[in-house]
Amino acid sequence: MTRLAFIGGGNMARSLIGGLLKTGAAASSIRVAEPHAQAREALAREFGVATFAENRLAAEDAQVLVLAVKPQIMPALQAELREPLQRHRPLLISIAAGVRLDQLERWFGAHLAVVRCMPNTPALIGAGATGLVANARVSPPQKAQAQHILDAVGLTRWIDDEALMDTVTALSGSGPAYFFALVEALEDAAVAQGMPRDTARALAAQTCLGAGRMLVEGGEAPGELRRRVTSPNGTTQAALESFAADGLAGIVARAVQAATRRGADLAAELDARS
Repeated sequence: MTRLAFIGGGNMARSLIGGLLKTGAAASSIRVAEPHAQAREALAREFGVATFAENRLAAEDAQVLVLAVKPQIMPALQAELREPLQRHRPLLISIAAGVRLDQLERWFGAHLAVVRCMPNTPALIGAGATGLVANARVSPPQKAQAQHILDAVGLTRWIDDEALMDTVTALSGSGPAYFFALVEALEDAAVAQGMPRDTARALAAQTCLGAGRMLVEGGEAPGELRRRVTSPNGTTQAALESFAADGLAGIVARAVQAATRRGADLAAELDARS
């Protein structure tokens, strides 16, 4: 059994732990460092894993260490974790948005095998989308280990160029909020025309779910599915022409560019602080 430690016991760590246990991982092989006593008690009670208030104790002897903390906390962890990580040389996996491989190597040691990944919030229900990138020290078995851990909460894709990880963040990391915003707008538009809000929300949300399933399960391009739904001179064509007139494609492109730039800015801000 791989000895696995999580630094941080928040929602994403809980999702990964729950997913791993469902795929056959032993609770006895997992440790979690979590500063809040109530959260530690909940983790131990729900999953049967060992919990610790101190990061160093959870990290001791780990073969894989998952940093499941906010980006701003990363630089402060090095004083506590650098020495045990250098001594045991585990595979280091970071799920912190905007934190680059070179920053992780600088904080925790240049000789570590490091995987940077960007899961998204649907991982909380086992429907996540995660991009991963590895440094040159990650071996094929370690790469498989990292993928197995993230596969426990959804789909995974490896990214060859780390510069594209900010695009992953903008696409799938932030992407759920874009769909929530669209459903919210559809709901409000229907309500403005007199539909009860609960009915509008149910229809809009189910439409989003159904369209997503058709994309994932059917394997066809979104453009083809869109064309199939669009009858000449029909209602869908009228709506899509309105979208085009308002520049929907440009709006989306600018939004993704803005999120991508902000991801790079987060890394630069951490450089300035550390």
